[in-house]
Amino acid sequence: MSLRCTRAIAFFVSLSLIAKVSGWGQDARPPAEIDLQVEVPIWVDELDADNVQTRARAQQQLMQAGPEASEHVPVITSHLSIEAKQRLDRVRQAWRQAKTKRESTEVLIRFRDAKTVSEALEVISTASEVEFELDPRVEANVMTSSINLPTGPLGFWYAIDWVLDRTNLDINFYGGDRTALLLTQRAEGRPSRVDSAAYGGIYRLEPTVVTARRVLASSESSGLNVTLTIAWQPGRQPIGLSIPVREIHAVLSDDQTLVAEADTDSIEIATSSELNQSEFYLPLTLPTSSPEKIRRISGMIQAMLPGRRAAFSLDLDSSDASSSIDAMTVRVEEVRRNGPLHEVRVGVEFDDSDRSLENHRQWIFENEAFVRLPDETRLDHLGYETFRQTATGIGI
Repeated sequence: MSLRCTRAIAFFVSLSLIAKVSGWGQDARPPAEIDLQVEVPIWVDELDADNVQTRARAQQQLMQAGPEASEHVPVITSHLSIEAKQRLDRVRQAWRQAKTKRESTEVLIRFRDAKTVSEALEVISTASEVEFELDPRVEANVMTSSINLPTGPLGFWYAIDWVLDRTNLDINFYGGDRTALLLTQRAEGRPSRVDSAAYGGIYRLEPTVVTARRVLASSESSGLNVTLTIAWQPGRQPIGLSIPVREIHAVLSDDQTLVAEADTDSIEIATSSELNQSEFYLPLTLPTSSPEKIRRISGMIQAMLPGRRAAFSLDLDSSDASSSIDAMTVRVEEVRRNGPLHEVRVGVEFDDSDRSLENHRQWIFENEAFVRLPDETRLDHLGYETFRQTATGIGI
């Protein structure tokens, strides 16, 4: 997995929950007639051309080709000059930003001629590549029932919530998998999903619990906690999510404003590769008045997204085996016996980590790692142990 990039989204949640969040447009794609396999190596060579206009044009063509062009960059670029390597680094940075922007942009769902629940879910699935599974306890005829659908485009989560609100269904995030959602019977008394949520790009936020506490012996310990769930579009799991504390504000029904109370600069939200949602809470000051409800909560969520997946293959017989893909370098530092086992020490370094490893190193351990013997026998690892952590890398 390559270096993630950071994308920030604003969120606005009220307990009557009407929200609008700005998104990002789709990136331009290279014309279909361009053969990237042929053109990309030529453009890379032209980064070293004698003419400055040719070098600048080659850099621009590589950027416009988009992230798909990265697969056709020659493996060996050591012959390039320092200037050419710098230009190529800028191109790769632009590719990473473009891919992150594309992955954080929600798809738009247009139901068109869909008439039934099954057809509506099929439209969502086709547009998003997200599959739907039906809990066996749900009556099968639900899928064939007729449904009136809006004609205009809807965001991914809003489209799903619109359909589920009209079929008495809900989502069980503990079922399904990374690319599938399990639909189950809605619990009695469960409010409308559309009216309960705020939407931001590929994310859906919903408050679930509000807890107020007044500590008589220590007023500093009093506070108001709002628990929320955040769900993301399956297949676009973030490495980690964080909320800058200074961005959190709440407005009550009597216009009183509350701010966050936390010992750190940001609230970290843990993500799991096995679930498409996570739960967190916002610690707020306790109101001094007696309002009826929280009218609005606003803040910003910073999402760290993974780059393209890539396989690193290193020769353990080499004294300094290393491999670099994009901004990530993996190096075998040492192989030694440890009792009956072999200990393989691996270093992972980033050209520009941008604080990505401070709180979210766990994503590295969710990647597959194994040894392949000369006879093609596969040996899976028996466990990880971290022996080094720095601002730009980690030793495993």
